[in-house]
Amino acid sequence: MPKLQGFEFWSRTLRGARHVVAPMVDQSELAWRLLSRRHGAQLCYTPMLHAQVFVRDANYRKENLYCEVCPEDRPLIVQMIAKRGHYGAFLQDEWDLLQRMILLAHEKLSVPVTCKIRVFPEIDKTVRYAQMLEKAGCQLLTVHGRTKEQKGPLSGAASWEHIKAVRKAVAIPVFANGNIQCLQDVERCLRDTGVQGVMSAEGNLHNPALFEGRSPAVWELAEEYLDIVREHPCPLSYVRAHLFKLWHHTLQVHQELREELAKVKTLEGIAAVSQELKLRCQEEISRQEGAKPTGDLPFHWICQPYIRPGPREGSKEKAGARSKRALEEEEGGTEVLSKNKQKKQLRNPHKTFDPSLKPKYAKCDQCGNPKGNRCVFSLCRGCCKKRASKETADCPGHGLLFKTKLEKSLAWKEAQPELQEPQPAAPGTPGGFSEVMGSALA
Repeated sequence: MPKLQGFEFWSRTLRGARHVVAPMVDQSELAWRLLSRRHGAQLCYTPMLHAQVFVRDANYRKENLYCEVCPEDRPLIVQMIAKRGHYGAFLQDEWDLLQRMILLAHEKLSVPVTCKIRVFPEIDKTVRYAQMLEKAGCQLLTVHGRTKEQKGPLSGAASWEHIKAVRKAVAIPVFANGNIQCLQDVERCLRDTGVQGVMSAEGNLHNPALFEGRSPAVWELAEEYLDIVREHPCPLSYVRAHLFKLWHHTLQVHQELREELAKVKTLEGIAAVSQELKLRCQEEISRQEGAKPTGDLPFHWICQPYIRPGPREGSKEKAGARSKRALEEEEGGTEVLSKNKQKKQLRNPHKTFDPSLKPKYAKCDQCGNPKGNRCVFSLCRGCCKKRASKETADCPGHGLLFKTKLEKSLAWKEAQPELQEPQPAAPGTPGGFSEVMGSALA
């Protein structure tokens, strides 16, 4: 079929999808996508697949794409990620590189190219950024209304004004991402920004029925999800992570079951913990019948959004503030290491986590990864291997000896007379083994 573009692609291939589940690392697997589609999602993305491994490894493609889809899982967009080097929002300032990447993909691929971006603080710069991507060949643009610095406790609210300005400035469909916790947010976003669709990530993880406008009991969706997983298996780590999200509020009340959920090693073990949480919630409901609910979360067993706590008022941790590390350095304090870093330091007391003491690596001329210090081409090992193979050259710095091995192979063949090509047989004599064998095979 011909490659559709822009609004034709959105309306025909994506069926005019307005309710979209975001691509999420290890969280938007087939079972979760099917659950979300049953409850109002109209378009889903795969988890972020490692682009380089996807290209070179047939087993990876089979396990993560071909075995991870079914007829009900449509329409579906494949999302790629690069694990090292330049990728994601940190390419925002390299417009020439981005333009070349998208243009090449647009020209070479048989399917439309879509993009997902974060905004710049300035609306006009964000608009020019979006227009550049459209010109390069992007056929659908998702705009996350936060800057690349707005993460974790410094997330803050997403700017729908940026999204609205982009929508007015481009001639391709736009999806909005950010500030979506319930169906009312979806409807308000569509109305206020004029976008074609709304994408949800964290809101969907806490309530897969968000696009239905429902907040069902957690166990209802947890049990449905576990049933789908039994039919479409996925790694246990994915299942555990989803149950932690669904039961988030209840696990603040029954923290011993939180530890139990973290320890279990089987799908049925996870299902047993979920069942115990259900029973405890139902007992609490029966005790509360006729009584006035108390506490901050009287109905913690209902699927509901998780409101990420912002920086404390009156502290130095306000949104947009400098990092904790920078504040501690100013105040003469020492950094409080994470548990993981503490374990590493126990194993190696001389290990330091001070970024100023880390060695600075020169970059590969082609991909931006650290290059080999002794590489004859000034490349990383991966790029060096490709070039050395293509040019039949050596790179002792990376231990690549294509030229040397070829020369040795040729020298060895010259030293073996029996491997030389046979001379033509004299007239009237048998043609020899190769001639007889050729006739037999023919």
